[in-house]
Amino acid sequence: MPKWTADQIPDLTGKCVVVTGANSGLGLETTRELSGKGAHVIMACRSADKAKDAVGDIRASHPRASLEVMSLDLSNLTSVHAFAKELRNKHQHLDLLVNNAGIMAIPYTQTADGFEMQFGTNHLGHFALTGLLFDLLLASKEARIVNVSSQAHVMGKMRWDDLSWEHGYSKWAAYGMSKLANLLFTFELAKRVAEKKLPIVSVAAHPGYAATNLQYVGSDMSGAALAGKISRMVNPLFGQSASMGALPQLYASCADDVVAGDYIGPDGWFSARGYPQKGTPNKRAQEQEAWQKLWEVSETLTSVRYPALA
Repeated sequence: MPKWTADQIPDLTGKCVVVTGANSGLGLETTRELSGKGAHVIMACRSADKAKDAVGDIRASHPRASLEVMSLDLSNLTSVHAFAKELRNKHQHLDLLVNNAGIMAIPYTQTADGFEMQFGTNHLGHFALTGLLFDLLLASKEARIVNVSSQAHVMGKMRWDDLSWEHGYSKWAAYGMSKLANLLFTFELAKRVAEKKLPIVSVAAHPGYAATNLQYVGSDMSGAALAGKISRMVNPLFGQSASMGALPQLYASCADDVVAGDYIGPDGWFSARGYPQKGTPNKRAQEQEAWQKLWEVSETLTSVRYPALA
């Protein structure tokens, strides 16, 4: 059976897309491919300078790419609200939201709103963003929401009594919890959308082991120079390229056979590399009580509601 590649992305002319973390890594490659197929891609980035460089990179290969840079800091709910307000003023509908941005295994830090940084950025920021853009997604005939998780979700466990990791912080356990939260959110959103019979597909994807700058941030922040150097040497040897790592989320965004609740990842050994295929998350990600509990907690923490799903 032929492997799915970005060449199979259909014509996306007229589609409006938001990609978070679009200036580097998986987000950059996702933006490159979607804009190359005609979509208007809103690059939601924290760094304006890096976003400008990314636009130049993309237009070097796709001179006619329709790109729009907007400022978004997912670790600050004020920024999330401002982004959503500006987007709603500029656009009448949204066809695809790729919740791609994320941070991994960093020293203990809090967001502007007092949440542990990984949970606050990787999950709560995207939960709030999706809710604030939900009416624009409903205005599309067949919108998709793609949440980018990780196989690290298998080591994740929800610490319901200490979601901000104020006691006994572990950077890898916190990362795993944030990636598990991405899946719980995806599946509860898919369930609620189905109950209301709304034209939105909520799916998740993961890149396997992709060689991006995500692996360097934690060691750079902690001052672990040796660990950073090792990561920079090992990543190209064992990790697949960012363009390959982006294929699962591109498949989730565009393939015809994708349905609500799918989890797309590489088809290779331990799902670490390869071409997109549908997979199965671990049992903790399939607990419906946890789906609902995280949803309710997220509403409380962010003060963002989804009126259409109430």
